[in-house]
Amino acid sequence: MTNLTFKQLRYVDALARHGHFGRAADSCAVSQPALSVQIRDLEQELGTKLFERGARQVRLTGFGEEFAARAREILRSVDELGELARAARGRLVGRLRLGIIPTIAPYMLPRILSTLSERYEGIDVHVRETVTPRLLQELNDGRLDAAVVALPVSEPNLTEVALFDEELVLVRHESEAAAPPPSADMLREMRLLLLEEGHCFRDQALSFCSLQSPRPREGLDGSSLSTLVQMVGAGIGVTLIPEMAVPVETRSAPVCVTHFEGTPPKRTVGMIWRRSSPLADQLGEIAEAVGSCARAMRHQQLGPSGVSAA
Repeated sequence: MTNLTFKQLRYVDALARHGHFGRAADSCAVSQPALSVQIRDLEQELGTKLFERGARQVRLTGFGEEFAARAREILRSVDELGELARAARGRLVGRLRLGIIPTIAPYMLPRILSTLSERYEGIDVHVRETVTPRLLQELNDGRLDAAVVALPVSEPNLTEVALFDEELVLVRHESEAAAPPPSADMLREMRLLLLEEGHCFRDQALSFCSLQSPRPREGLDGSSLSTLVQMVGAGIGVTLIPEMAVPVETRSAPVCVTHFEGTPPKRTVGMIWRRSSPLADQLGEIAEAVGSCARAMRHQQLGPSGVSAA
């Protein structure tokens, strides 16, 4: 085979991930016809189909699945050659593809971007906000350099660096401001509002309450912490949020914030990257910068007492 190109491999990878020509073309910043022509030409060169075209979805054939997996390995290796060259320069410059989960991004991301821009001249941070399972997949596929997530992720091929621990607090309707904080046993009997499936923060809340899964219910999951807090303000139930979210999410809702007594629920926020990444040393420096930024932000939010004023 003489006509196979890296461009075609990237188009195959994009179409395999998105299952839709339009979305795949958008992700590659090309027109849909251009991507379609390249895929068609590649299939003709191979003498077999890579994709099954349906009315609404595109699926990989059996051969296509194996081809796409091999193509992804090749693309990851090519990307790592570029990372190797960047690492040889000693300082991280150019593109940094950083993933971050939705329960951290709105509260830390502006400060993180500002800190990195100040410390690393010439850095170009590309942010990807999504849930942990997707970030892990994209990190392993080489589509991200690093990610800020809740630890542990417990994947042997990834380096984990803890940045800080933070408490989870209870959000109730403002009419309950004088009520004492409930125990975990009491919380199990309340109408606990949770993020939808896929968010690690949902699992952390369930773990604190020692619940395998919530009681059957209708319409009590939210797609964001903001939605959950507004639902609490409407008198629908109670929820848990991380301390960093308190100033942003509770300022416009009729709610109160309560800290648990005894041993409160906590989460560990950290940064992860591939152990094999040529940028490992530079990413360690990035983790230190992000951790320093996060600690400064938390000190400013919590004050000298170390307790949220909310």
